[in-house]
Amino acid sequence: MNESKITVVDRVGEHHDIIWQSDQSLMEAIRDNDLPVLAACGGSASCATCHVYLDPKIVQQLNPRSDDEQELVSETESFREDQSRLSCQIGYDENLSGLMLTLAPEE
Repeated sequence: MNESKITVVDRVGEHHDIIWQSDQSLMEAIRDNDLPVLAACGGSASCATCHVYLDPKIVQQLNPRSDDEQELVSETESFREDQSRLSCQIGYDENLSGLMLTLAPEE
């Protein structure tokens, strides 16, 4: 199984280095490392409780948001067009090793 080290900045600005395993979505990696991501829908893109901010250059490398994801993140007060993604919609990619992301504010 492949894995990558990533850094998550929580809602109070603390940095957490975690391991993202190839059988996990980004949301699962964050949640399974006991970081405060509710992930209420379990990864089905029907809530926005796993909303994160990514570097705009990384966002451009990912598959575009689905219509459901776009609707969910764009309706949040903390939406950022060039940075907002639902972490449940991002699958493991070894090219994302070293990724730094920030948890969006809870709504």
